[in-house]
Amino acid sequence: MLEHDLPRFKKRYGVELNFNPHFPINTLGLMRGAIAAQRLGCFDDYLDVVYDSIWVEGKNMGDPEVVAEVLSGKGLDAEALMAQTQEPEIKAELLAQTEAAVERGAFGAPTMFMDGEMFFGQDRLDFVEEALKA
Repeated sequence: MLEHDLPRFKKRYGVELNFNPHFPINTLGLMRGAIAAQRLGCFDDYLDVVYDSIWVEGKNMGDPEVVAEVLSGKGLDAEALMAQTQEPEIKAELLAQTEAAVERGAFGAPTMFMDGEMFFGQDRLDFVEEALKA
């Protein structure tokens, strides 16, 4: 299925997208890193780097050494980001956000909510666009 869907998504969204040979990976550190990146003001750059590393370059972003190398190589402060992923406040924030998402009915990513209505999956973005236009 993925061998057919990946080319379709690449074309639809105009992005590079390749199957990662390390997939599935443990994303706990990356999720904590996203919260740290929000706090450090580099969230958008962090997301771009993580996406490209996983879905373009096929890197094993479940390996903290690879993550640190990639972040540093892309100009992000890997030391600060990685240190914050171990802070109790970051761990608690991820847990709180996860619990809040589950309470709302989320069961995977990406999940979006608009006016209390849930949209799951990047293949549902056309439904989100319709809802925005309504």
